[in-house]
Amino acid sequence: MAQHKKEAFGPKEQNLATFAKAISHPARIAILSQLAKRNECICGELVDVLPLAQSTVSQHLKELKTAGLIDGTIDGPRSCYCINWKAFEKFYNDFSSLFTKLKEANAKCC
Repeated sequence: MAQHKKEAFGPKEQNLATFAKAISHPARIAILSQLAKRNECICGELVDVLPLAQSTVSQHLKELKTAGLIDGTIDGPRSCYCINWKAFEKFYNDFSSLFTKLKEANAKCC
């Protein structure tokens, strides 16, 4: 059976790539900024402050939640989301470690 190219890399590389992909859209950055301002937010409130349709906001929230960057609860028609700060701290540390290693390895390059 053929192996997916992604599986040829370690879990740390895969996790960093998942995080990077999850925050690679400007709408997701805006959503995270709004969640950080409010510490908690209902999806409808996000739609009021973003220039996106409700279905588009929901799709971006789904991507952020799948990546583990936000937590959410659904209570009937209301959805409440907040930032998963433990996940952000882990990725911050992993990215910092990666950048340090890359810089050290490439210190003598042009």
